[in-house]
Amino acid sequence: MLELVQASTYAADIDRLILLIGVIVGVWFLLAEGIFFWLIWKFRAKPGERTQYLDGTEKHVKKWITIPHALVLVCDVFILVGAVSVWYNVKQQLPDADSTIRVIGQQWAWTFQHPGADNELDTGDDIFTVGDLHVEVEKTYHFQLQSRDVLHSFSVPVFRLKQDAIPGRSITGWFTPTRTGEHDVQCSEICGIGHGVMAARIHIEDANTHAAWINRSSAATTP
Repeated sequence: MLELVQASTYAADIDRLILLIGVIVGVWFLLAEGIFFWLIWKFRAKPGERTQYLDGTEKHVKKWITIPHALVLVCDVFILVGAVSVWYNVKQQLPDADSTIRVIGQQWAWTFQHPGADNELDTGDDIFTVGDLHVEVEKTYHFQLQSRDVLHSFSVPVFRLKQDAIPGRSITGWFTPTRTGEHDVQCSEICGIGHGVMAARIHIEDANTHAAWINRSSAATTP
């Protein structure tokens, strides 16, 4: 059975919002199509019966538009409230970070800059990797997203995270991994002929495994 992995603190909120939109839109679609075909059957051509001319101003006709319209607007309020709440949590607030990483997109690879043992970027002991991002479970990360050439989009499906990388800008986002494992990182913006191979992996590790990786990687980069 295919498992829908949720590996960040806000993944479930995004999934619930998508489900809410899907259910509301799906119910209205089925209802509208059902009424549509019922009206076709009810007002089909019948021998000896003249066709009615309706200009759309009759009350008994207008109610088929005004009542559903009002109900759809009520449903839109639920979607809007849910969407704004999730958007604010994911995009507007920025919780305090336990660590900060830098994510750099280019045609056609992801470069990840990790802090070294001092947990600070740009201090001389940073760890650079291409195609592999290492993070610790249950820690909140800020990421500084950049692009060296064209528009890319940093996507981690198990986090329900997608953020465009814009040339000339550094965009800050965040995530908190909630389970260990290895998962896909993608570019979800068509960025040229090699777009389809611009993939990477995120390694979500427990505290001991992540500390050991930092020590090994720092030792490997020490002159």
